[in-house]
Amino acid sequence: MSLAIIHSRALDGLKAPEVTVEVHLANGLPSFTLVGLADTEVKEARERVRAALSNSGLEFPFNKRVTVNLAPADLPKESGRFDLPIALGILAAMGHLDANRLVELEFAGELSLGGELRSVRGALPMALALRRGASDAPGARQRGLVLPQSSAQEAALVDGVRLYGATHLMDVVAALRPADQGAGGDLIRAQAVQPAAPTMTLADLKDVKGQTAAKRALEVAAAGGHSLLMVGPPGTGKSMLAQRFAGLLPALDDDEALESAAVLSLAGCFDAQRWRQRLMRSPHHTASSVALVGGGSPPRPGEISLAHHGILFLDELPEFPRAALEALREPLETGLITIARAARRHDFPARFQLLGAMNPCPCGHFGNPLKACRCTPDQVARYQSRLSGPLMDRIDVQIEVPAVPPDVLAASPDGESSADVAARVLRARERQRSRQGVLNAELSGSLLEAHAQADAAASSFLQTACARLGWSGRAFHRVLKLARTIADLAGADAIRQSHMAEAIQYRRVLQQI
Repeated sequence: MSLAIIHSRALDGLKAPEVTVEVHLANGLPSFTLVGLADTEVKEARERVRAALSNSGLEFPFNKRVTVNLAPADLPKESGRFDLPIALGILAAMGHLDANRLVELEFAGELSLGGELRSVRGALPMALALRRGASDAPGARQRGLVLPQSSAQEAALVDGVRLYGATHLMDVVAALRPADQGAGGDLIRAQAVQPAAPTMTLADLKDVKGQTAAKRALEVAAAGGHSLLMVGPPGTGKSMLAQRFAGLLPALDDDEALESAAVLSLAGCFDAQRWRQRLMRSPHHTASSVALVGGGSPPRPGEISLAHHGILFLDELPEFPRAALEALREPLETGLITIARAARRHDFPARFQLLGAMNPCPCGHFGNPLKACRCTPDQVARYQSRLSGPLMDRIDVQIEVPAVPPDVLAASPDGESSADVAARVLRARERQRSRQGVLNAELSGSLLEAHAQADAAASSFLQTACARLGWSGRAFHRVLKLARTIADLAGADAIRQSHMAEAIQYRRVLQQI
């Protein structure tokens, strides 16, 4: 037999479309041709595959014309994931593998020159695509997926998929040989890595002395999934508060954990030991818009997608490039980022909680009672205007973190622990999900009208505040969502005037400064 067909998968954003690897051996001048819109990494598979087969004691058709086609031809292929299927296709075309077994399996893996299998990015998206394909075609037999051992353990977190792990090319070849050539056993089913008990505990909120108002704002933001901006002089505890925010949030459920892990797997930074933990991404303020929202060729997820179902902390917020900050506007609204290129379009999830921290002015001491500010009014206004109105409109909670004298800090009693606050946050979130199915920050349209009901006094108070402060319709609705969260923390069915007053105060920090 001179033609063999092997099944594999490419990566197209978070999708993993099927790729058919066709290998043909023909007489003629010896050559190794690889076609099918392959990038440089894929084309280099020719050298890796040739060396891996030779060093594993397997035959390579040096006197044949080898043609490898990666179909469909219009789908870009990247990375070394096609090394294993190409090597198996060559062996199958030479009659060294059982064609009936190959039909039932899909393969992906990078080969070393000695034949060892190296892990590949996107193992979880491949397993998810395989499961979706089986659900879309009920009754059809689902193929198994053969991956390098570490990648297979990662993909095994997806239920309902037959996954096999291997450490060397010979492990796969031995299991797929025909019976008359001495088949060497079966492939080994992969087992998901069981996350170990966390060895490090999260920083506790009670370590932050004073700043009672800021701690309350953190609790409100955590309870409703709201974005948060902290403004204050240097050294007042903004970064400490942000680092303790993750300890207030509940663990991810299985669906959320799988979505988060799929994005991290696509970027090659998934850690099974952090399964179901909410991640905090803290990019430096020199990060570009592509680093934040994603991009490149082929497009990769950015920091906002890697923080999916987690936290994106942007310290020194006005120092980020204006284009990078403005790119956050759409995902803050939709929880999705679309990266469009001339040939293709990719959608990445980006349902994150934004935490921002900034100084009130270039020197950082505007409004600080402990140290005089040396900035002019124009400098202060210019610095604060680096955050555009549309972006500020999308940040629900905006609070001041003031400087506190050292003697007051020393006399401040310990506040509540993160565990106590997290218990209230969990109750408020359960109340929201049982009532409307989503967190308050995600309410929109008819859901907002149905579940964010305010009494007459609270409604009148909000309308008066919006008229005096010149707020937009978006700001009106975001204050309503915030008041709904405050009411949920209080266990109230309707939004009262006290809840509305607290919510309004959380959106006036830069106006007050």
